[in-house]
Amino acid sequence: PPAVPPPPPGPPARGSLSLHRAYLRSPLGLLRLGQLVLGAAFWVTVAAHKYEGAAHFALFAAVLVWLLTLALFGLSLLGRWALVPWLGSRWLLTNLVHDLALGVGLYAAATGIMGYKAGRKSYCNLPGYSQQCLYNAYLSASICGGIAACLYLFSGLYCLLRRCRDQRDII
Repeated sequence: PPAVPPPPPGPPARGSLSLHRAYLRSPLGLLRLGQLVLGAAFWVTVAAHKYEGAAHFALFAAVLVWLLTLALFGLSLLGRWALVPWLGSRWLLTNLVHDLALGVGLYAAATGIMGYKAGRKSYCNLPGYSQQCLYNAYLSASICGGIAACLYLFSGLYCLLRRCRDQRDII
């Protein structure tokens, strides 16, 4: 009689959750922590001050990427990416696209916007200027965004390197 193939593996057991410590110590896990910290610093800095015009897009982009990064980090830390339909089986590719397309692209745009706005407000950094000055807030957000974009580039290159070496896991 012909051999019957084994059934495909099901989703992981839904028992107690445990941390995937190997991911937390991996380069990608450490880069994700840095991305979350700098991303939060970016959007909190912008949201805590008066902003107008294109800064709305910069804030939207930063919060969107931050939330998606938080979701990727949480699923990876818990080892539950297999529960995500269609993307779970392509988790390395999902991380790669997220980092290079969304992370680098949107943070580079947001950094450019905030850098431009900081340049437009540079006059208020002069001594004796009595009005509220947004220069420092915009400059701080632009620096945080630039560093975050670099971290996304590094994590994207890390995922790309793993993909080129025919490795299918994020660690």
